[in-house]
Amino acid sequence: MIFGPTPLDEAEGAILAHSVRLKDRAIKKGTVLDAAAITALRASGMAEVIAARLGQGDVPEDEAASRIADALMSPLLARSRAATGRVNLLAETAGLFVVDAGIIDRLNALDESLTLATLPNFSLVQPREMLATIKVIPFAVPGGALGVAEALLRQHKVLTLHPFRPLKVGLVLTELPGVKESVMEGAVEVTQARIEALMGSLLPVERVRHETAATAEALRRLLRQGAEMLLIAGASATVDRRDVGPAAIVKAGGRIEHFGMPVDPGNLICLGAVGEIPALVLPGCARSPKLNGFDWVLQRLFAGLPVHARDVMGMGVGGLLKEIETRPLPRAKAPQTAPLASAPRKPRQVAGLVLAAGRSRRMAPLNKLLVADTKGVAMVTRVVDNVIASGVRPVLVVTGHERERVEEALSGRPIIFVHAEDYAEGLSASLKAGLAALPPEPEGVLIALGDMPLVEPGVMARILAGFDPEEGRAIVQPTFRGKQGNPVLWGREFLPEMMTITGDVGARQLVGKHADRLIEVEVADDGVLRDFDTVDSLKGAPGFGGKK
Repeated sequence: MIFGPTPLDEAEGAILAHSVRLKDRAIKKGTVLDAAAITALRASGMAEVIAARLGQGDVPEDEAASRIADALMSPLLARSRAATGRVNLLAETAGLFVVDAGIIDRLNALDESLTLATLPNFSLVQPREMLATIKVIPFAVPGGALGVAEALLRQHKVLTLHPFRPLKVGLVLTELPGVKESVMEGAVEVTQARIEALMGSLLPVERVRHETAATAEALRRLLRQGAEMLLIAGASATVDRRDVGPAAIVKAGGRIEHFGMPVDPGNLICLGAVGEIPALVLPGCARSPKLNGFDWVLQRLFAGLPVHARDVMGMGVGGLLKEIETRPLPRAKAPQTAPLASAPRKPRQVAGLVLAAGRSRRMAPLNKLLVADTKGVAMVTRVVDNVIASGVRPVLVVTGHERERVEEALSGRPIIFVHAEDYAEGLSASLKAGLAALPPEPEGVLIALGDMPLVEPGVMARILAGFDPEEGRAIVQPTFRGKQGNPVLWGREFLPEMMTITGDVGARQLVGKHADRLIEVEVADDGVLRDFDTVDSLKGAPGFGGKK
């Protein structure tokens, strides 16, 4: 192709490179100049134009784009007409759009005149949605390059659309004592919505004990009802391929293909099959309608695409689907009030519970909770003010030893006092008194200790931001350099178990027991580790002078 200034005497049949506005008309870019156009240009006083002239073997842009589109066509794809060197490809039905990225890269590397852009691989698409666009960059493509491109595309299935199949899906819900009914119902509703969105239907749900034998028998019942896919939503997250859910698939006569995936949320999915029927143990995040790794697997199965271990292991690039509040936040940048302004949704309702009933035996005769900082503010007052500023509501304060003095130090604040009559029996007595007084509305409770005044509101806000029981983050605990600290946020589902604790211990012993529901939030301040039990410990406490 010859491009550049072209005398009007040589311009007939050339392609105008830039639009030209004349007195009574405009000649648009891309116009093939005929005798009338040249006469008009000459009448306006012009002697030359910037134009392109095709060389031997060059193929005009629209013809080239159309030929590339024809080479790419496959069932259920539609195409637009060629215009300005562009053709768009569209979906004729809903389904999963699959691309051969390697071939597309080779096409785009053939010649700078040819480009093909597509949606991401395995995109979920709707009818008439644009899937790809072919664009010829200059006004023509060298014939040799176009021929190579057509041959390459015709040798491969580069773009394919896989429609969804109306599969019957069986769901087994396993249950443990203490799991809220609303959580179970929510799991069914979210799963049914996912299945119906992919043109499937949900068989009557099986609810059984969280035991291998009971779950396996439920899978067999669903297979007898014609299930074409099996799902297990466990009351407890799967932590090993020999756990209850995977073991039930094997006991029902199936096999485990792969456990885990490099997608977050969605790490703890388990992929298996009973005969030719896919069988999945769902990750905890599948209780949420938000996009997670389970969606990627489910979409492929509904589209009739096999999902093997190698497919799951290849999902890591792009597999970070959601930002989770686990990274340190410098104190200087921490918000002073919560919830976080950048939170994607309204925070869940969480109550605050401050334990301030202890006898302070190691600091006797002082009551450590009433030790004032250099500004004259009592330790327990700083703790309560920080909890209030974090945004939790309501805030309950459990009193015991020197009840009247503690309440006086906190007077005028929007808090609820709860007195633990048996506070002398230990920390568990104070904890249970506070939990028993919680109103029914909050979904969780942030339990703070009255002798930890260095935990700033911004740190508590990060803890709150990490709380999402539906996605498996039902316990949120701060860490500093890997060490677990306080305060800890507990989902309401754990309250019955916390009410059984006895002795001079708190609820932290339950963290290890429910590690599958725990998320650790790393923070940049060691205040989450520092409580003050002795006079000597106060010497290194910022802002405290050790005064009563």
